[in-house]
Order: sequence, then C-alpha cells, then structure tokens
Amino acid sequence: MTKHRWPEVNDNHQGRHKCQAFLLVLLLVLLVSVPVMAETSALSMQILGSGGPELSDKRASTSYLLSLDGKARLLMDTGPGSSLHFEVSGADLNDIDAVLFSHFHVDHSADFPAYIKAGYFSGRDRDLPVYGPAGNALMPSTQGFIQGLFGKQGVYRYLNEYLAPEAKAAYKLKPIDVKPRADQAYQTKLSHEITLRAVNVPHGPIPALAWRIDAAGCSLTFSGDTNLPGSVLTELASGSDLLIAHHAVPEHAGPAALSLHMPPSLIGKLAAEAGVKRLLLSHRMQRAADSEAETLRKIREHYAGPVEFAEDMARYQPCP
Repeated sequence: MTKHRWPEVNDNHQGRHKCQAFLLVLLLVLLVSVPVMAETSALSMQILGSGGPELSDKRASTSYLLSLDGKARLLMDTGPGSSLHFEVSGADLNDIDAVLFSHFHVDHSADFPAYIKAGYFSGRDRDLPVYGPAGNALMPSTQGFIQGLFGKQGVYRYLNEYLAPEAKAAYKLKPIDVKPRADQAYQTKLSHEITLRAVNVPHGPIPALAWRIDAAGCSLTFSGDTNLPGSVLTELASGSDLLIAHHAVPEHAGPAALSLHMPPSLIGKLAAEAGVKRLLLSHRMQRAADSEAETLRKIREHYAGPVEFAEDMARYQPCP
C-alpha cells in the first residue's frame, strides 16, 4: 500500500518550493471549508404574476412572493397562475408566515384555494394568518371571503377542517380584517424581523388596501389597484426602496378604466412625492401594452428615478 509522504524540508531550493506549495494548498482548503455568515439579512421579491384578468397577456395574474435570507415568508395576492409559479420558484409553503390581500377581485385571489389544498401535501403544521380588507355590499370582508370558500356552507366546504375550531387539522386559517383609520396606517409586527403596514385606497366601489413591508432595513410598498394615490398612500410609500405600482391603463383611458386604476402621470407623481428609490410597474394589461413608451414619458415628467416593467418570475433585491 502506498502511503502519503509529506514533502521533506531541506536546504535544497526545490524542496523548499514543494513545501511552500503544499502549505498554500492546505491553507486554501481550510479557508474554503469555513462557512461564511452573512452580515445582514436580505429582503427579496419574486413576481409570481405581473398581469391582470386577461387571458391574452401571456402572464399570470397579480401575485408577489417576499423572501428573507432566501426563505419565502410572505405571499402578496394569489392571482390565477401564481400557484404554478410558486412551485417553479422552489418556495416552501411551510415557510410562509402570512398571506396578504390587496382586494378580492378574481385576478388577485382566484388561486388561494389551490394553496390551501396544497398545504395538506406540503405537511404544513402551523396556522396561516390571512390579512385583507374589510367588506361592503359588493365584496366580502377577509373573514367573509375565507368563510365563503371553506366555511360549512362554503364552495370548498370539504376543506372546512382548516377553518372550523372544533375540527382536527394540521393547521388553521386565521383570517384578519384590516381596518385602517382614515388618517393612520394599520400596523402589525408579524415577527421581530417583519413589520406590515396598510392603508385603504380607492378602487372604484371595491374595498382595497395598499401594503408596505419593512424587513432587514429594507422597505417595499405595493400600491395595489387604485385610481387615486392620495396623501395617505404617499405617506405609506415615503422613502420606500421599491414601489410596486399597478400600471393597468394608458394615460388617456376611458372613464370606466380611470375609475379603477392610476394613469402613468399619477404613478409618476406618487413616486416623486413619496421619494421612492425605484419604481416597478406591474399588473400590465393589453390595453396599455402599446403605449409603454408614452407611459415612461408621462412618468418622467414627475419622477427621475429608475423605472422597470415587471415580468413573471423576475427577482428583485431592493436593498443589495
């Protein structure tokens, strides 16, 4: 059997170089084997859906996944197609701390039952808080939405175990109606790392929320669907590292569309007045697809910072 032999150290010039080379290799091996710890946490976002309610835009509908230190922690809206992209992203449903809804239009919520059913197969074993708006005559509250899906008389009543207190289940849904005051944002500490804030925003007759997430020294604001920013949303977004604004209509859209969504000029004003560092345009629709050059011109009349158009599965690290 051949035994490993250490290089001999002698006065010979070649011997000294062999020994030095061996020590250098040994040092490199030791350095590579020592784990390097990240000095700071990193907040990142992946777009699971950058589209709207159309079937012609070749995009999944609105949904965003927020991760901290590489682990998925928050799911923002669950539009159609988002559950497939969640799977492709490699995220683990067990890691999700909460689901946030801006509102309950179909293109923001339709995949939610798919996530809940998937929880059975993922082995999730902790309760899932679900935050969303209060209701009105046209739209249920968050609690009403969840009851309508999984209540004893709900559409998917066979999954009632995830809601009924008396039923045995690996985890329970915990719906929370978010009711911000007119002059003050709703705020909750989801964990010692993550703070959530929300304000009411106008979206035609539909109750809707804009959300801000602060974590790891970084801040993201989601305008959600709204037709008029207002001072409350400007204050919520103030100083954000990234503003995700929904760009669903061109500048000269008709009155029906403008009653639901901001035109580009208002998006630019919001970004400028809030002093956000970057602007990302999502919820992209066909009616605005041919006017994106004009969109940028209108935004540039007010906002000089970086502007990007969202794409499905794109990842963003707002605070590199």
